[in-house]
Amino acid sequence: MTSLTLVRRIKARPSIVFDALTTPEGIACWWGPDAGPVLVAETDPQVGGRFRVRFRMLDGSEHESTGEYLEVVRPERLRMTWRWRGGAEDSGESLVEIRLRAVAEGTELTFTHSRLRDEESRRSHEAGWTGALDKLERHFLGIDQSSR
Repeated sequence: MTSLTLVRRIKARPSIVFDALTTPEGIACWWGPDAGPVLVAETDPQVGGRFRVRFRMLDGSEHESTGEYLEVVRPERLRMTWRWRGGAEDSGESLVEIRLRAVAEGTELTFTHSRLRDEESRRSHEAGWTGALDKLERHFLGIDQSSR
């Protein structure tokens, strides 16, 4: 088993970033590694609640992930199980933890995906999450947060 950790600085308050991580409207703005659309985003961000997200990549392939929220501390932390649904991608259940910390520029987001099967799975997930978190960062650039 292996894991990966990515850190981003996002130009928005933690409560606004938290909403982008936990609401269908927020998820639709950033989920997925490239500019392809989110097709389905369902969330129930409470301990024991579930999420399901399906997206289409620019190459036309579709991917779906599901999981259960294990810890929800608004606006500081999310911890949830993670599993790809169907196909060769399904390598069993893993764990995603996201920590948000207020900083002068907005929010420091620390994203950890652990219990990944092997190094190949870690590399694949790192590429995907890097693309998604880049989109999350870009989503908040140029948005006026003072009115929120």
